[in-house]
Amino acid sequence: MLAILETFFIEYGYAAVFLVLLACGFGVPIPEDVTLVAGGVISGLGYTNVHTMVAVGMLGVLAGDGLMFAAGRVFGHKILKVRFIARVMTPKRYAQVQEKFDKYGNRVLFAARFLPGLRTPIFITAGISRKVSYLRFLMMDGLAALISVPVWVYLGGYGAENREWLMHKVHQFQSGLFVLIGIGAVVLLYFWWKKRQRQRFFRDHVRSIRAKRKERKAARKAAEAEKQAD
Repeated sequence: MLAILETFFIEYGYAAVFLVLLACGFGVPIPEDVTLVAGGVISGLGYTNVHTMVAVGMLGVLAGDGLMFAAGRVFGHKILKVRFIARVMTPKRYAQVQEKFDKYGNRVLFAARFLPGLRTPIFITAGISRKVSYLRFLMMDGLAALISVPVWVYLGGYGAENREWLMHKVHQFQSGLFVLIGIGAVVLLYFWWKKRQRQRFFRDHVRSIRAKRKERKAARKAAEAEKQAD
């Protein structure tokens, strides 16, 4: 895949990189990280400028993601009936993404950039929900892209002359990202669990106070009833 993309990008330059990244945003099964690495490789070989390639990469991923978000926001649940969207967004996957939004909120948008299989479904779901503004979406997705895009492009540029080393590092980075995501998920689950524990404690505490008030009221009424009876 890297060699094919590299040949295509050498031929057509920045426009090719942008269009392929746009296609990635639509769920086309082309690895986004490999696309960015290939853009970095042709920069390392002198065909393009590596810093300009980072900017093109940012525009490409944000445009692709933004179009999926906008499509979900404009068309709502109707978009799930579109054939190529239905392939990416199965009912089971849609339910999984909704569950993640309920648990983690807008933080899912940041994590989505590092989850190739769930990226498009998450962005479409965010648009359908209408709970996320365009500005919030661009902020969360943009912050994540500021991490991922430069890493892959500069890695490709640095390793352009040594493909074996480059692919080894790509696999290392991919594995490292999944480990970090796993650790982040565990941390989020821990804080979510602690929050639920605090909420449960306060609910129980409030119930206890109310129960005691009822007991005191009942005791006062009983005492008043005894006095009246006397």
